[in-house]
Amino acid sequence: MDTYTFHDMTLTWLDGSGNYLDGGTMFGVVPKALWSRRYEADEQNRIKMRNDPILIQFEGKNVLIDTGHGKGKLTEKMKKNLGIDDEAKVEESLAELGLSPRDIDIILMTHLHNDHAAGLTEWREGSLVSVYPNADIHVSKIEWDEMRDPNIRSRNTYLKENWEPVQNQVQTFEGSITIMPGMEMIHTGGHSDGHSIIKLTQNGETILHMADIMPTQAHSNPLWVLAFDDYPMTSIFAKEKLMKEALAGGYKFIFYHDAYYRLVKWDASGKEIIESVMVSI
Repeated sequence: MDTYTFHDMTLTWLDGSGNYLDGGTMFGVVPKALWSRRYEADEQNRIKMRNDPILIQFEGKNVLIDTGHGKGKLTEKMKKNLGIDDEAKVEESLAELGLSPRDIDIILMTHLHNDHAAGLTEWREGSLVSVYPNADIHVSKIEWDEMRDPNIRSRNTYLKENWEPVQNQVQTFEGSITIMPGMEMIHTGGHSDGHSIIKLTQNGETILHMADIMPTQAHSNPLWVLAFDDYPMTSIFAKEKLMKEALAGGYKFIFYHDAYYRLVKWDASGKEIIESVMVSI
């Protein structure tokens, strides 16, 4: 497993499975001649992705960012459509650290699309139950409301089997919320109406987890947004504002979906990577 020490925080990427998605959907209107310079595509125009929850250990708490596709919840058709090439091993990853799902204290859900939220629940003896029964689950109120009442576009990813068993664990917020000192969730919208990012601050340094408004390092250009985004202009405006702040402040970035980079830091121009942690899987 890949780890990164950020002052008093330890970040570990758990094995949430890999998959392949169409490059055109992941880069929207950006021509392949441009995006393929920064992210490799295969002969079927698919790009390799990860879906790896990030465990943050800080002040005696175990905090999880998103939960992956889960295990045993995807049909064969869904696996084929998503290009899933292996089953998630989040519980096994936790076991390597001497932990179990019951040891997770807090879960930060950037949004509730199936590739981020399916791992919240699992089938056990014919019933769906919470994987992390002792965790407080934080998500924006906008996202939680749409999860339970999806529209014609979102109903194929906001699935009731992902929320019904955990609804008593959910705590919602509006705007932003400080989870712990130096750990903040900020609502951005864009990819989904309730999409949020995570901001980690320690000793004057900052790491941003931009979730799906910047799923890989190749999406750093504010104009490079996903065809999946429900509100692309909101994604662009949010990313433009955040990138301006981040580059001026020397922030680092971490990723859930990038198959090659766990963490990067760009120079002030945003064009050259001056620090990185690579994916070892």
